[in-house]
This record gives sequence, structure tokens and C-alpha cells, in this order.
Amino acid sequence: MLHVAVVGSGPSGVYSAQSLLQQSVLSEVRVDVLDRLPCPYGLVRYGVAPDHEKIKSLQNNLRAVLEDERVRFLGGVQVGPDGVPVSRLRELYHAVVYCVGAATDRHLGVPGEELPGSWSATEFVSWYSAHPDSVADGFVLGARSAVVIGVGNVAVDVARMLARGAAELSPTDMPQAALSALAESGVTEISMVGRRGPSQARFTTKELRELGSLPDADVVVDPEELALDPAYLDPSELPAAQRRNVEVLRGWAATPPRGRPRRIRPRFFLRPVELLADAGRVGAVRFERTVPDGRGGVTGTGRYEDIEAQLVLRSVGYRGVPLEGLPFDADLGTVPHLAGRVLRDGVISPGEYVAGWIKRGPTGVIGTNRPCAKETVTSLLEDAPVLVRREVAEDPLTALRAEGLLPVEWSGWQAIERAEAELGAALGRGVVKLPDWASLLDAARAAGS
Repeated sequence: MLHVAVVGSGPSGVYSAQSLLQQSVLSEVRVDVLDRLPCPYGLVRYGVAPDHEKIKSLQNNLRAVLEDERVRFLGGVQVGPDGVPVSRLRELYHAVVYCVGAATDRHLGVPGEELPGSWSATEFVSWYSAHPDSVADGFVLGARSAVVIGVGNVAVDVARMLARGAAELSPTDMPQAALSALAESGVTEISMVGRRGPSQARFTTKELRELGSLPDADVVVDPEELALDPAYLDPSELPAAQRRNVEVLRGWAATPPRGRPRRIRPRFFLRPVELLADAGRVGAVRFERTVPDGRGGVTGTGRYEDIEAQLVLRSVGYRGVPLEGLPFDADLGTVPHLAGRVLRDGVISPGEYVAGWIKRGPTGVIGTNRPCAKETVTSLLEDAPVLVRREVAEDPLTALRAEGLLPVEWSGWQAIERAEAELGAALGRGVVKLPDWASLLDAARAAGS
């Protein structure tokens, strides 16, 4: 029997487990999917916007894998410091696949970035997604104007959440505190700003178009700013995805505002250079106007513009963080590997593998994790005849319990789901997420998990 631990229960972790079940030619394979959180699904639960029900329904596909009799979900298991050391996992299992994602965000590196009112988009998303690690609050308190720095899908998500009204957010699984705060928000101006042009923006057309369908928000676009992009004037040579983005923006630029209570302003060719203080907190963002440099980048012009903002959300990318006991490439923010096999000082480390963002960096969409996981599992199964010769724990869960760990098993997760359904019913809503560690673990322990 091949015993494999998969660390991380987001898409890359579950797809790795699924690929193991589908590809293995061994008579028996057992997969324990470990997660630091008591809940599965990773960014599908805690990163996909609450109003994206179709994408969130991917949880049903992930559930089918985790409910397979050959798979065990073990939540609440910290790997690394203050938890199970990487070296101990290698003793308990024939192989370990690390699918720990990219857990932190990139910084702007400009003066004033640490002012109160300046946050990462990750912190904002964690708050409205009820991530139990989220301790931040008061994002929109007292704010009239918001600046989102970045023009990717996460930037579009947070801009859209700021522009939605209570009636639109109430049917989602958003925690009650975040719903109440956003419902009472006084934010009416939302600028989403990129340092390059519309033809180079990272958002998808589907996400972009959603902004135009919000009932309480106008999308206001300056045609003169768009025209700074040479490809904007003639988008015919652009790849299809970028061409569609430009066409959507062109349509908004030609449409006068309808007088709705909120305005979303996509802005381009503006590079943040400083966050300006007002009464001890952020009050505006200073941007330098940029222009194309002819090589796919931009260069500064020495002209500046200040955009008012009592709330600033940076959305300029994610970055992997080191996991104690694993090698780490600090420049790339990934674990060195060869087709998913972990490399230690350039040499393959038997039985250690990576998949997902910690393997390839924070690129692609959810579906990109499938071929990534398949490549890693193919490598693992090629190594399996040698790996299974090593003696490991007969039941790793028994060993973990003997060492004082109390993993949240699948029954515990099901109890959390029931508790969230009950909370939603009591509030007159649908399912409402439990927002903190205590409530999640109390629900899980009630099931004896």
C-alpha cells in the first residue's frame, strides 16, 4: 500500500489526490489530505468572491474526491513550526505532496504604505470571506473614496464587492459582520488603477463585464486615458482576450454615467509613488503618469496626480512563503523542483513533491492546477516502486493522535457545514460562514471530531 500525505486541501491539493486515485496502478493507495484550517477547499472557500456562486460550486467536485473511501481529510493540522515537522511527515508517509499555495501578498514599496487605511486585497478578501485568521476590521468605516491598486481579477473582485448593495450581498455566505459593514458603507468612488495600459491588464473579460451589470454603480472611463495605449486605437492585432477587454472599456468610455449612487473608475498608466496622510491615516494616493516605453513596459513622465482615498487596497500579486524544513527559492517564491520532485541543493529529495502555486508561482486559474498536479503525481508514481519499500506508520492518524494532535475529520467538517446552515437560517439568510477559529472548532468538536 502507498501512503501519501497531501498538505493543503485547495484545488491543487485535491487535484493531486484525485490524480493519485486515477493514475495509480498499485493495488492500494491511501491519501491523507492535511490542512491547517478545519475547513477544506482552500481559496475556493476563502478566495472566490461570495457573489460568484458558479465558481464556488466547484466545491462539489472537490467534495467528491475528499469523500472517496481511499481519501481522508485531516483539518486543523499545522505542518512546520508549532505543528508536525516536515521531517516527521516523511517518517509517517511514503510520499508527501506540498500544495501550500502562495500565502502572502506583494508590497508596493512606496512611502506611506503602512498608514492606517492601507491594506492588502488579501486582508480585505479574508475579511469578507470569513477566513478564521482575519482579525482586521473597519475597512470601510468613515471611507468615502477607495483606491484599488492593480488591474487583475482580484482587483475587480474587491472593487465589485465595494460597489454592491445589501440586497445583492445578503443571499451570499458572507459573514454577518462584513455584510453589515458593507451595507452601511459610505464609499461612493472606487478607482481601480493600473500602471500599464488596458491592453495589458490581467483581468478576464467575464470579470470585467460584471462591473457593468451592477445595479447601483456606473463604470466611468476616460477615453483620453485609454488612448495612451497604442493598441487601444487599433486592437485588431491583440490576442482575443485582450481585444475583448479593450472593446468592453471602449463601450464604457462612450457611455455617459446614469447617475447611480456609486462610481467605479478603471484608470490606466498611473504608477503609485506615495500614500499621503490625512489626520494620521491615508487620505490620498499620489500617482505618476506613465507612458508605453515601446518594449512592453512603461516609463515615468514626471507628471503626478493625487486620487483621494480613505481606503487603499493593493492587489499586485501573491507570493509564496518558506515552509520550515523545505528548500525555498526566495527570488521566485517557490520550492525548487524537477517535474514536481523537490530539489535539495539541486538533488532530488526522495518522497517529497510540490504542486500548485508553491511549485510554479501564483499564475493561472483554478483549472491550471489540474495539469500541474498531474505532472507531479506522474513523477510520484514513477518513484513509487522504490518509495513503498520504506517502512512507514501503519496508520499515520493514530500516530498523530498519540502525539497530541486532534485533527478535524470529515465528520467535523460536515458539522461545521450544518452549523453554518443553522446560522444562516437564524439570520433569515442562506448559509452564512462561521467567522473565527473558536466557532469553527466548537462546531467540529460537537461532532466528536
